[in-house]
Amino acid sequence: MTRQCQQLWGGRGQKSRVGRLQMGKDDYYLVDADLSYGDGFSFAGGMYSQEPGPYEEWQERGKIVEAYALRGAKGEVKDPIFGLKMGENSQTGESGLRWFYVEEGEESAPPVVLLHGVPSQAYSYRKVLPILAEAGYRVIAPDWLGFGFSDKPQPGPSFSYGLDEYQKALGSFLDALSLEKVTLVAQGHLAPAAIRWATSNPDRVERLVLLNAPVTSQHAKLPGALSTFSTFLLGEVFAQDPIKASDSTLNSCGPYVLDEQDAMVYRRPYLTAGMAGFALTAVTRALNKELKGAIEVCQKELARWSVPTTLMWGRKDYWLKFDGVQEFARSANVPLVELDQVGHHAQEDYGEVVGEALRMELRRQA
Repeated sequence: MTRQCQQLWGGRGQKSRVGRLQMGKDDYYLVDADLSYGDGFSFAGGMYSQEPGPYEEWQERGKIVEAYALRGAKGEVKDPIFGLKMGENSQTGESGLRWFYVEEGEESAPPVVLLHGVPSQAYSYRKVLPILAEAGYRVIAPDWLGFGFSDKPQPGPSFSYGLDEYQKALGSFLDALSLEKVTLVAQGHLAPAAIRWATSNPDRVERLVLLNAPVTSQHAKLPGALSTFSTFLLGEVFAQDPIKASDSTLNSCGPYVLDEQDAMVYRRPYLTAGMAGFALTAVTRALNKELKGAIEVCQKELARWSVPTTLMWGRKDYWLKFDGVQEFARSANVPLVELDQVGHHAQEDYGEVVGEALRMELRRQA
């Protein structure tokens, strides 16, 4: 389907009743659809309809848990440029930050927590969840704070969006679900936060799987598609465009292109919450400063810890080079599982392949 985009302008929190929209040869039916203008910052949209789609189905499967203390004014979030109060969809919980997550499997089964990268969502693991659940695991996929449908706190004093902050937040999330010992699967550029938590809490980690995570010195610089969001002012502008901030960026990290219906799920947070874009700029700025040092620390920590660890790598990753990955795996004494037809956004590119590879690896290490 040809990608089309509708300009969305409006006041904070406003909605509009929209009828049929004709664009060239493609007719998009928006009959009586509620289109959210978000917080007055998002300015690009897409196709909506009252018919249920992947977004509604995914949201219905999700749960919310309040975890990690909220700093600053309770629930009140202001944009970091003008200091204006953001709309309803950008506000946080009253006492703690709310995480959105989806889980499958028996509650008494060994827990596996699937962590996405930047600028992805837990939705990317939708095809992995049932594979691991059927294999006898309780599988939990959360949206990191600042992403997807989890809270997006005020950048700065409320939440730094740095790796140390994310490490502490992850611990709070696991505590809130009473997960005493877990298997962590961490993908992409927020994996160093998961590694920090794991190496600081080895008694709570059953095993660790890194999926296309930055682990070598060549990975210390953000790819251009992400670094764009960290630039002064221009980053804020680009991050308020739902297409640029989500599927356009994700499509640049490998050889595969998101289906339009799935792309709308990734766009939705940026359409409904202006803080989603500001969170993305805050994350990329923090990574620009911290990634090199974080990789060096992770290399040292992983080389000397004894918890079973596996490195999985999609060889068609356009963001993180494969050069040096094999050497890292040997030096850290961890097995390397290569996935030939998979890109950086591995679980989205080939969810079934990644799910089966994870199932086999978890069984092998059991």
